[in-house]
Amino acid sequence: MAVARKMKGFVENGSMIRKMFEEGARLRKIHGDDKVFDFSLGNPNLPPPPEFKERLRAVVEADEPGLHAYMPNAGLEEARAAIASRVSAEQGVAVEGRHVVVTCGAAGALNIIFKALLDPGDEVLVSSPYFVEYGFMADNHGGVLKAVPTLGDFSLDVPALEAAMGPRTKVMLVNTPNNPTGRIYSAESLARLAAALERKSRERGGAIYLVSDEPYRKLAYGGAEVASPFASYSSSIIATSHSKDLSLPGERIGFVAVNPAADDAGDLMGALSLANRILGYVNAPSLMQRVIAGLGEACVDVALYERKRDALAAGLRAAGYDFAMPEGAFYLFPKSPFADEGTFVELLKEENILVVPGSGFGAPGYFRIAYCVDDKVISGALPGFERAMRKAKG
Repeated sequence: MAVARKMKGFVENGSMIRKMFEEGARLRKIHGDDKVFDFSLGNPNLPPPPEFKERLRAVVEADEPGLHAYMPNAGLEEARAAIASRVSAEQGVAVEGRHVVVTCGAAGALNIIFKALLDPGDEVLVSSPYFVEYGFMADNHGGVLKAVPTLGDFSLDVPALEAAMGPRTKVMLVNTPNNPTGRIYSAESLARLAAALERKSRERGGAIYLVSDEPYRKLAYGGAEVASPFASYSSSIIATSHSKDLSLPGERIGFVAVNPAADDAGDLMGALSLANRILGYVNAPSLMQRVIAGLGEACVDVALYERKRDALAAGLRAAGYDFAMPEGAFYLFPKSPFADEGTFVELLKEENILVVPGSGFGAPGYFRIAYCVDDKVISGALPGFERAMRKAKG
């Protein structure tokens, strides 16, 4: 066999998100673009904010010496300083540029964190539902993903998480606002989680690091606040990207920020910088680093996503769907009328509606709808959602 057995298994059991996206492409060829309603991929449909194009033009036209030159492994000083200033204001903790590594998106950020922290067999604890590729990323670096179900409303089950922390637990990974549920973990639950991490860290004689995956931080609705992991827990790390808040998924620009009070923060920064290079990322593109350095607090118009959520939620409620209203991100995670959600996903596919089974997120019995789509996709799909539910109920 030419392909490694592990990779063959990963491919066969890999991302259901991409599989459904590819199915959408097949159906569009048969039925036409306007007859297929694809909610499979969290690919932002809003344009970047106007400031992005202005800043991009200014950087390109300036054509300064060294614009495309090599740089330090951790990134350009100006980008790191600008990111640190924003993180300081956002987290309520003073962060300097030396605490930041600019990365190729959040995936690059998580991979260098795991490379820097994990010894073979170390555990990465996560609440389910969770983004399926977390398991692949942990495995890349010898780690083992260990999932603990959330409560019924998708909030953190802190006692269960604490009970799951063992001698090999090295990372507690949280994602808020959450993909796929849209849940924002409360400041109170994050504080209780921090207290549990402190207790367990003392017991094991070394820090369990709290890693917060935050690409949806700015996509919070109705004035909801996303709690600060830095203010909650000293040994904390942020991984994020600008794929969602600036609608730049194809540019692969993100960063890691380390809490200055984290255990072994100096050694950790050195490990992260080297991991950025030896994993092949080397640096996030210099052009995008210069662009984001001058963008300030720019963000897409979150109110547009909130309106999409409200329109979709109203239609699904009227059709009899059961779901928790998302507080952020751009996903709805309804309960399937069948225990095997794959059966209902197939009913939706008969209506040319593409969604992702919850099993792909460690949560069978649910399915994910990514509503970062044109309004006409939402309005066009609602009759099909209703017909599918009627069929399911007999």
